[in-house]
Amino acid sequence: MRYDTPGLERWNSRAYDSSFGYVSTQGAPLVDLLDPQPGERVLDLGCGTGVLTAQIAFRGAEVLGIDGSSAMIEKALAQYPGMNFIVGDAHDFTVARPYDAVFSNAALHWMSRDPDAVIASVREALLPGGRFVAEMGGAGNCAELTTAMLTAWREHGLREPELPWYFPSPAEYARRLESEGFVVRLLEYFDRPTPLEECPGGAADWVRMFASSALDGLAPGLVDPLLRRVNELAAPALRRESGWMADYVRLRFAAVRR
Repeated sequence: MRYDTPGLERWNSRAYDSSFGYVSTQGAPLVDLLDPQPGERVLDLGCGTGVLTAQIAFRGAEVLGIDGSSAMIEKALAQYPGMNFIVGDAHDFTVARPYDAVFSNAALHWMSRDPDAVIASVREALLPGGRFVAEMGGAGNCAELTTAMLTAWREHGLREPELPWYFPSPAEYARRLESEGFVVRLLEYFDRPTPLEECPGGAADWVRMFASSALDGLAPGLVDPLLRRVNELAAPALRRESGWMADYVRLRFAAVRR
């Protein structure tokens, strides 16, 4: 089972941990919101290399990590021997015994094929009263970055690439949760400008990491000038004296299965 996300399987797990470690670092408050208790069973959906999965386990919970990338799961198993990780598709995964909570950080927006199917699968994985605690990109996330991308593609006479993400508004995602049998207890929507501290190539590095599928099929000689143009277009909004910023907008929620 795999997420149906172009380019996801090609993610470099080492680069993800080193260059984009803020994904895990920024997730620490979400673990506090989950507040896992000793003996609870928690499923970490879209666990990546398992950093937050391990934090949840450290608090005494029994945790299963699921991710669509076999490279991520391989890295997680190597880093945290004795913990449970599997490759799985969030749209249709099943569990043998329901969990007390499902947790997800910076992953739901990649599960764009059918968001309702993801929520339904989460519901079926939970006990009645079980918690669904997650953070994802919200409407407006990476707007400057994606606008620079699309403009650069148009300027080079290319068809605009299909972007692999789903960034819902708070109202839209609350409706989806409620229609799939959840009661929303908390929903926060906020800007979180994030330094791209390990991106010497600026927005171009971000594109190579998070939107690599947009580069598929392009002539090799076109990629570098195309990404240079992305940098030129994004720089006025996102480049600071201290370095590049990502214009992140986050949607964080806690919901309970009816």
